[in-house]
Amino acid sequence: MGPKPYMEFEFTNEGTESLIVSGIMYECDQPDCSDAQPLEEVAVQGFYCYEGVSCSAVAYGFKPYHRIELTFADGRTLESNVFETVGFISNYTVTVREMDLLVEERFDFADFLRNIFNSVCCFGAGFALLPLGMVFQRRKK
Repeated sequence: MGPKPYMEFEFTNEGTESLIVSGIMYECDQPDCSDAQPLEEVAVQGFYCYEGVSCSAVAYGFKPYHRIELTFADGRTLESNVFETVGFISNYTVTVREMDLLVEERFDFADFLRNIFNSVCCFGAGFALLPLGMVFQRRKK
């Protein structure tokens, strides 16, 4: 229930354009992504590409580092650089190059404000639950 961390990918091309056929997003704990594991598709969680021109990812919680791999209609499979989770809502520009994908953070002021709002709400909810937990602890004793 409630909002989930979200990533949105906007694409630009250097050279020929081709539609995205499929994609995989890898998650990693290591900065070099040597421990890469595909983002598991469970319920709403997953990496999704729409109409061959845009992609997004939703998760119950993202790991700190990522890499994407896309297969295009012209048969090419390209891999991106390693990139970091930016916030609860993250926006990226993906430049499709001849030999690889370049993923860069894209600033969106509205999402920046939503990230602040989500952080404050979560922090506030934690503060609200702390006294409640203390009351239950005292009742147990």
